[in-house]
Amino acid sequence: MAIAYTSREQIEVYRFGMPVAVVVPLLALFLQAFIPLRLHFFSIFDLPLLVTIFFAVARRSQVSGLLNGGVIGLLQDSLTHQPIGLFGIAKTVVGYGASSLGVKLDVENSGSRFLVTFGFYLVHQLVYFAVGRGMVGLTLNWRWGHMLAAAFANAVLAIPLFSLLDRFKQRS
Repeated sequence: MAIAYTSREQIEVYRFGMPVAVVVPLLALFLQAFIPLRLHFFSIFDLPLLVTIFFAVARRSQVSGLLNGGVIGLLQDSLTHQPIGLFGIAKTVVGYGASSLGVKLDVENSGSRFLVTFGFYLVHQLVYFAVGRGMVGLTLNWRWGHMLAAAFANAVLAIPLFSLLDRFKQRS
């Protein structure tokens, strides 16, 4: 699997219609909040994170990526019992990083999407852990086995999810 470097002139930058840009993240947040109540295994997935990564690499704009990640993260924080800002900070970092990486690499094939999602899931969890434990004082435990399994599961889910969301892309 080759990861191709492309010049700035060759990079496809996509935009999304306002209904898609609003409905898809809200649907991801809704599903993330309510499906794990019935299907407990679903809590391993982080749909808002996957949506953040998808929009960031498709738009390839650092400002858009960090704003999108921050808004999705803060909305996700509002649905939890954790302090407001933990998911916001973590998803802001991921949105910025994913959009920055999207400019440098070909993130349109399944292999690179898998690797990007796997890596940014771990980055997200690391930032969440560091902020939660270091700044907020939460009692959090880092479990490598669980984090790697969750990163793998999210990366596998990202491949069909990103292919589905590709249908909503519009060229800039």
